[in-house]
Amino acid sequence: MSKIALISCVNKKLPCKSKAKNLYVSPLFKYNFKYAKSLNPDKVFILSAKYGMVDIEREIEPYDKTLNNMPSKEIREWADGVIVQLKKEADLEKDEFIFLAGAKYRKYLIPHISNYQIPLEGLKIGEQIHYLKERVSNE
Repeated sequence: MSKIALISCVNKKLPCKSKAKNLYVSPLFKYNFKYAKSLNPDKVFILSAKYGMVDIEREIEPYDKTLNNMPSKEIREWADGVIVQLKKEADLEKDEFIFLAGAKYRKYLIPHISNYQIPLEGLKIGEQIHYLKERVSNE
């Protein structure tokens, strides 16, 4: 059984093509990434509104797209593509998934996944950052 962390993309990005793990520069993303790494996952992926599921080492161009203002039909189509990508990397029945992603990024993925955690569920962004800071402060 593998442990896989899924982090959602954020609006604040570098202005140039970069490795996905470096492209996103908001404090929330940085703390999510540090926290994900502290859990010793087998894999970490970014849920990108533009690219779907992205390996953290993949170089991607900056973009201006979010699921937060997309209609449900488009989010469902995005999620269907992410499920296809996930199935190539993981066992949706046996592997454990940790979602560090907002509700719109999780909604249509979770029904396909048997084992998952959502440590930040129900927390506002400031509360998420506080939660994450407390857990990664000694690193």
